Amino acid sequence: MKLYGIPNCNTVKKARTWLDEHGITYEFHDFKKSGISKETLQQWLGQVDWEKLVNRAGMTWRGLSDAEKAAVTDPASAITLMHDKTSVIKRPVLVKDEQILHLGFTEAAYAKLFNT
Repeated sequence: MKLYGIPNCNTVKKARTWLDEHGITYEFHDFKKSGISKETLQQWLGQVDWEKLVNRAGMTWRGLSDAEKAAVTDPASAITLMHDKTSVIKRPVLVKDEQILHLGFTEAAYAKLFNT
């Protein structure tokens, strides 16, 4: 299992703490250090809509110009944005066997997902 995110994100910190406290093994993928491939993003968009994967509530999105925001209209343009500005991806992304298990984090959702 792999958890994608950035280490200083509070939501990612909460997810990592929850997984650690429940003894759930995972590999952490740091978007800032390791980036994300366009192929991985394409695969994710085969599972979830691009509008769910792009975090429009975050600081990165809000920092984009109106023209940059308006240019994100479909999966291809979303992939370009997410590849170039990884912090615009909703996080964390929890993946197992190349399948997205969950976007974001809440204790209730993880407890249900892991039957704890």
